[in-house]
Amino acid sequence: MSEMVMHLVAGVDEAGRGPLAGPVLAAAVILDPARPIAGLNDSKKLSQKRRQELDLAIRARSLHWALGRAEAAEIDRLNILQASLLAMRRAVASLGVVPGLALVDGNQDPRLSCPVRTIVGGDGLEPAIAAASILAKVARDRELLALDAVYPGYGFARHKGYPTKIHLQALAELGPTPEHRRSFGPVRRLLKPEE
Repeated sequence: MSEMVMHLVAGVDEAGRGPLAGPVLAAAVILDPARPIAGLNDSKKLSQKRRQELDLAIRARSLHWALGRAEAAEIDRLNILQASLLAMRRAVASLGVVPGLALVDGNQDPRLSCPVRTIVGGDGLEPAIAAASILAKVARDRELLALDAVYPGYGFARHKGYPTKIHLQALAELGPTPEHRRSFGPVRRLLKPEE
């Protein structure tokens, strides 16, 4: 494990807690104070085009960044909260350095290898958390676009796995894919007892 670097602060956030399909993705970002990135904000408050522009800037100008994930099967086994915290731990562990502090969006401590400060609404308050929210959201959206090609008919490219009317209708007609979260009510109700 790398030595803890006291002055490095990582922002940590996740994307994909609410969808019925696909992984939950987390990102950890250590911004470079010498190379500030204008316009960082909660990913949900940005247009898709702006998120993609900022995603490129964050990857190019941060000191360190990494992604972590938990798959649908892990979400089903652990529950979505624990899987989200696992994805955060994996993201921070992949940074290559141990930050002196992690600022984590929300009120749950993911038990990292460094001190943690949780901040409710942190993706709108702390630039490093905002950067993490953007990386996680853009990466997850790309994955769901790829899933759309593997599982045509579900509309993953449009709804990104969220329980929209189109998605629920496709689920009812086509049944769940291996990427669907079987512990989530709308999916669970469609399963036969042996599944």
